[in-house]
Amino acid sequence: MTHPNLFLKIFLCFWLTVIATAIAVVITFIVEPRGVPSQWHATLTDTAQYSGMIAAAMHEQGGTPSASAYIDRIAQETHLKACLADTNGNAIAGNDCESFHQMTTRVSALKTSDFNMKYGITRVALAVKGPSGRDYIFATELPAGPRAALGIHRGAAVLQWGVALLVSGFICYLLTRYLTTPILRLREASQQLASGNLSTRATSTIGRRKDELGDLVRDFNSMAARIEELISRQRQLISDVSHELRSPLARLNVALDLGRERKGSDPAFDHMEEDLGILDEMIGRLLTIAKLDMSAPQVRMTEVDVTALVSQVVRNAEFESRELSGGVRIVAEQPCFLHGNTELLQSAVENVVRNAIRYSEPGTSVEVSLTCDGSFMQLTVRDHGPGVPEAELVRIFEPFYRVKDARDRQSGGAGLGLAIAERVVRIHGGTIRAENISPHGLQIEIVMPQHREGMTAIPS
Repeated sequence: MTHPNLFLKIFLCFWLTVIATAIAVVITFIVEPRGVPSQWHATLTDTAQYSGMIAAAMHEQGGTPSASAYIDRIAQETHLKACLADTNGNAIAGNDCESFHQMTTRVSALKTSDFNMKYGITRVALAVKGPSGRDYIFATELPAGPRAALGIHRGAAVLQWGVALLVSGFICYLLTRYLTTPILRLREASQQLASGNLSTRATSTIGRRKDELGDLVRDFNSMAARIEELISRQRQLISDVSHELRSPLARLNVALDLGRERKGSDPAFDHMEEDLGILDEMIGRLLTIAKLDMSAPQVRMTEVDVTALVSQVVRNAEFESRELSGGVRIVAEQPCFLHGNTELLQSAVENVVRNAIRYSEPGTSVEVSLTCDGSFMQLTVRDHGPGVPEAELVRIFEPFYRVKDARDRQSGGAGLGLAIAERVVRIHGGTIRAENISPHGLQIEIVMPQHREGMTAIPS
């Protein structure tokens, strides 16, 4: 069964809007004010009196047929009705005199002119005299200047346009809501999915729509479910492989110790021990990433003195990096407290600082800046190394990703430090980004909110 497509729905809605607006305008013509502005009365009286006197003269000269012929000619030329009646309001000649009956009756009874509007047309009834001096009542539809010719009454125009705008605006509002609501909901779900919340789905009520937008929402939900499944499997695989590597790694360390006991000191054993240490560190980092990915919503948050934490990391890095570079120094520091996890925050800061030290040019220092404004904490770490190609700035936070020219095995990095930092920052509701600084160097900027709700602890 095919559902009505979105094009047809939009077409029908706009079509109905035009029809409803037209109906509203017609209704306002029917219920419009009947009064005629007093400033029009003199002009209307003069015009109607002129035509009425001619009709009366035609009646006295040629009788009713002559008067009727004159009134019919007026109707043909102007498409306006007219009627000639006696002083009692009885019709003598004209077309549709019944519609003027109430007006001619009032003129007969009140001995005064009568004005009103019907369907936007000005109507006048007044007493006129024929050439013989006989009294008549002449009623007609006629314009009295441009505004009256169009039937434009200020109050009627305001009412008509007001109703038309109200009806069309309301229908267009409903149409806009109907079209944009699922798009906005889908956008929110996409943003949540992009931020790492893989369990997010578009609203199910929108998914029940029987049109292209409903199909789009259902396809999005299927895509999100598939992505969640694939990434969950990938994370579980990383965790399982990392755990399984621990056992052979431990056996290799034992075998290395046995080899040294039997063969004595050998430079090859030292290289093996160094490689095993790198492998052990890499496995530990992999386990950390897997734990952060799978247990991110279960982190316990407490009040953390970020100033003390950053100062301690800088002191440790300064001591370890004296021979490699010009050291690490804090260029700006403010008292700062953050609602977060101490161990994870320390790991993130250490990884960013050590990454900067690793790629700094000899003799240059790494600059650390910490600022807080009560709402957000901003940590900036800048090195004076070769930087990163602009196209690869975002990818340096991916696991195992290394820039070809600078981030190779010889630098001592495995491409996991910044990946860990990115996950820690994301868990704390913050953002991390990298940018190249002129004339050379890379700057990592971390921004995190200082207040967030606490959660349960990470399982060990």
